[in-house]
Amino acid sequence: MRVEIRRRETQVVLSDLGERYRRSWLPPESTRVLILVHGFAEHTGRYDEMAMYFSRRGFAVHAYDQAGHGRTVGARGHVDRFDRLVEELARFIELVGLDHPGLPITLVGHSMGGLVVAAAAAFARPHVDRIILSGALLHLAGGGLRRRLSLSLARVLSVLAPRIGLTTGLDPTGLSRDPEVVRRYRDDPYVEDRMSTRFAAGLNQLVARVGAAAGRVERPMLILHGEADPICSPLGSQRFHAGLAFSLVDASALRIYPELRHEIFQEPEREEIWQEMLDWLDK
Repeated sequence: MRVEIRRRETQVVLSDLGERYRRSWLPPESTRVLILVHGFAEHTGRYDEMAMYFSRRGFAVHAYDQAGHGRTVGARGHVDRFDRLVEELARFIELVGLDHPGLPITLVGHSMGGLVVAAAAAFARPHVDRIILSGALLHLAGGGLRRRLSLSLARVLSVLAPRIGLTTGLDPTGLSRDPEVVRRYRDDPYVEDRMSTRFAAGLNQLVARVGAAAGRVERPMLILHGEADPICSPLGSQRFHAGLAFSLVDASALRIYPELRHEIFQEPEREEIWQEMLDWLDK
């Protein structure tokens, strides 16, 4: 029998910056909760298939478009301070918990969303049961004088001209081996590949802070990454897993998938990965 899922689109206030666009996927009877945190330049609508998969298996799934993204009102790719993203996630978790008292919550973050989730886990320590990272931005790949200069320039401009937009030059073919996923990404009107200098500087600073804070995490983590990810280096996930507290080692896990690119939840093998997530949660 097919489970009827109720999709709900609303607004939620997470800080003094105003409303955030929110999506929920609700089964007739929820037994668990899943919170999805999207990556840079994208939005919650790209997770509909994944949300439906988990919702049909009893999860109440919730997500929101972060500041500067998707259908949330405001300048694209900009936030006054990057830590606000972490604070708003912590508040969202609180509100979702009030909607589903007593149910276990799993927090899932992809790419930049993985960075925000890892930061929340290390510094805010939210009331969740399990944490899953996908292609998390935990290491700034590349090097050389050009990258060092660009980061230095972003830091300076974040003070002098915080709203100047920078194009990241992200190649959509690095997202997935599925050409239809790449086409939809390119055609999506809510995808905006620009970030302000303030956003770029704050993101870089948070990557450095979180990379050294894995030992502060208090909840089991499943860390997933595509080995062929050209956007966020798997090295960051490997180092973060290695830095987890000894007490979490047996309950946590690291999975590196050969050939898979950045968006493992959009690769042809995505249902196998979702099942692996379920198996880990059911342990």
